Amino acid sequence: MTLTAHVPTKNGSRYLQQLCKHWSHKFETDFDARQGTIAFPMGPIRMTAEEEALTVVIEPQDGADVERFKQVVADHLDRFAFREAPLSFDWQ
Repeated sequence: MTLTAHVPTKNGSRYLQQLCKHWSHKFETDFDARQGTIAFPMGPIRMTAEEEALTVVIEPQDGADVERFKQVVADHLDRFAFREAPLSFDWQ
């Protein structure tokens, strides 16, 4: 299963870098200004920053609590985006 959210924001690069740095002390991460990947325990998180949006892709592992996974990602991004939070996640 793969879930994708296109999150409208002009600060996608900043948020993906902050989230990757935040979790880098606990999980394996790989990121630059445009793309980031986090080896999260519930499944990988992949992000791509665009000019007007941040695309977030999660791939929940079998047995993962999908709703909780989505909420953890959204809550953490909202913390970094406090000036424009809550961000809009249209999970597909």
